[in-house]
Parts: sequence; structure tokens; C-alpha cells
Amino acid sequence: MSADTPTIAGSAGMNCLAFRRAKLADPNRLSDAALTHLAGCPVCQAFARRIDANEKRLARALAVAVPDGLADRIVLRATGHKLASPYRLWALAATVLLTSGIGLAWLNRPPSEPQYDFAASAIAHVKHEPESFTKIKDAEPERFATILANFGADMRAPIGKVRYVKLCPVPEGTGWHIVFETEDGLVTLMLIPGHQPRGKNLFAEADGMSALVRAAGQGYYVIVADTRAKVESTDRMLKQRINWTALRTPSRLG
Repeated sequence: MSADTPTIAGSAGMNCLAFRRAKLADPNRLSDAALTHLAGCPVCQAFARRIDANEKRLARALAVAVPDGLADRIVLRATGHKLASPYRLWALAATVLLTSGIGLAWLNRPPSEPQYDFAASAIAHVKHEPESFTKIKDAEPERFATILANFGADMRAPIGKVRYVKLCPVPEGTGWHIVFETEDGLVTLMLIPGHQPRGKNLFAEADGMSALVRAAGQGYYVIVADTRAKVESTDRMLKQRINWTALRTPSRLG
């Protein structure tokens, strides 16, 4: 059974994706349903061990004595100088999350192929988060540009109005869940760093949605929409307007 399969282990209301959301939200306190699922799911047990190890590393890193006078120096700097760009601070926070134990553990354990269905997993994630189509969240253009840059890509031309941006737990680790407007309607773009699928399970149709996977940047992206035609037209547009190989090294182009 692949990691994206909605495994049920002792609880009708808890699957792998729901467990990982709960574990990331509060690693030290899990519901009875989450614990029941954990007891019967080896994949989530491995995920939980990685999260727990990361929590310990963060605790050790934070257990550093604060130098005398540091707080005063921070106040003086904040009042005497312009504060750092909030987007730079946000990019730093995102980088810490993606390169901490969550991201690195996932990179060391890429999903197996051909069993792993990347496209179907993306459809399941979009279905699990319907609010992405109705909410406006963190949709500043600068934020999307920063995400692309950190992903190893750069934007040649606007792709449309970005409406929703969220860093989400996904079965293979963490990824960016982005919804933007096109001429044909709303489309979801997921950016998953690290693993690059090649030639297997790169298209899926399920539950009235279609998804297409492309290796790109420092990982891969998935386009999800309600029709195959919309997915394919969006794929063509993204290829024209985004340079997906901006930071790729020659060894990863094969």
C-alpha cells in the first residue's frame, strides 16, 4: 500500500493524511483516533518518528542561553532602523520548515515508483481542502514570487491572480498548495520540493478532477483542475511563463 492511500487503521475518521496534519499541528498531543491509526499504520509510525526526532533537534537548538542585553539591542535596532522586509522574514521561516527534519526526512525517503501515484495523491489533497477555492489566503504576488525562487524557478510573466497560498502536509512530506485564476477558471498548482518523478503515474482523473505531474525546479509540480483540457492549457501556459529550471544543476537534468 502506498503512502498516499487513505489507510484506515482502527478509526473510520482518521486516514494517513489526517494523521499527518494532526501530528504536524501538535506533535506531542494526539487524539485517541490518531493514536489508534498510528498503532496500525507502519507508514505513519515512520512519519511520527521523523517528526519526533525533529522536535528534539529543534529543542536542542533553542536551548541556548540568550546573551545579556540582546533584547535591548533588538529594541534599539527596531526603533532606529527600518525593519527587515516581512517577505524576507517569511521566506526564512519557510526555508527553516522545509529544510528541517520534516523536509530532510522526506527527501531521504522518496516515494517508491511505480506504486506511488503522484497525480492521484494531489487530487485527494485538493478534495480534502475545499476551502482553497473559497478563501483568499496569503495571496500577495511577492509571496508567490518568493516561493518560486526558493523552489528553483523564476517567473517570466504573470500567470494570473493568485488567491490562495498555504504550506501543507502531503503524503510525501510538505508542499505549497496554490490556487490561482486563469481564463478558464480556478486552477490548483502544488509545488513539492525534493523528489522528481519520471515517467510513472504522471496523470490521473478521479472524483471529477484531473491532475498532471511535471518534474521541475527542486522537485515537481502538479496541476489540478476540473477538466483535462483546463489542466493541459494551464500546463502550456506555465511552461511559457515560468522558467522551471532556473536553479537546476546539470546532474538533475537527465
